[in-house]
Amino acid sequence: MVSAGTTDEQFPVRVFGGATALFEYGGLRFLTDPTFDAPGDYQVPNGSLTKTAPSSAAPADLGRIDVVLLSHDEHPDNLDNSGRALLAEVSLTLTTPGGALRLGKGARGLADWESIELDRPGGGTITVTGVPAIHGPGEREDVELITGQVVGFVLTGAGLPTVYVSGDNASLDLVQEIAGRFGPVDTAILFAGAPRFPVLFDGALIVLDSAQAVEAVKILGARQVVPVHYDSWVHFTEGRAELVAAFTAAGLIDRLDLG
Repeated sequence: MVSAGTTDEQFPVRVFGGATALFEYGGLRFLTDPTFDAPGDYQVPNGSLTKTAPSSAAPADLGRIDVVLLSHDEHPDNLDNSGRALLAEVSLTLTTPGGALRLGKGARGLADWESIELDRPGGGTITVTGVPAIHGPGEREDVELITGQVVGFVLTGAGLPTVYVSGDNASLDLVQEIAGRFGPVDTAILFAGAPRFPVLFDGALIVLDSAQAVEAVKILGARQVVPVHYDSWVHFTEGRAELVAAFTAAGLIDRLDLG
């Protein structure tokens, strides 16, 4: 259970493996990067990605999903075949502008700092803002030519905690920008795992490692952090043990929620 930092409200965050998590916020149910396919090899333009463990749930087990927050649609560790089938059953998927064009009906792209208002059951609204993310090191334009466009999300609402969903972001400078607009953040759902490939960016990180996740939490002022995107795939080079070690060394282990 993840508790709100500045309100009395609490909302559950269920992590299913990889980048997929489910949480309730303001009466709506949000799912991140749906991936439910079986372990195996999945093709990408320059090779394949290997999934090593199944999701802890199937799409049929999830119940109602109101909104999918999809960091990007182009990689199978963020959206797989089962995830694509699930999108057809969900009325709204928020993602990158390019992803919305590829996905079609039900998908809406959010540019940097663009917001959408969602009606809450019983009245009021939730604001979901698209925030910048870079899926690798270096200048954004150069990185996007290789790994594609990525978006993160910030959720806000009257009487609700501020929630940040990072997506596949490798830039602490962007985290600083986001904190400048929305900080302090109550709960951060951080994509971590230190993924890297020898053939991409000379093996540099393409998403945060555990030490950078700690720095992100400090920058955001987040009182709770739920890490995702750190298990079930071979290209994730750091996992639960490294996250625990990094947060313990920083004296922030009380903020880490591993489910």
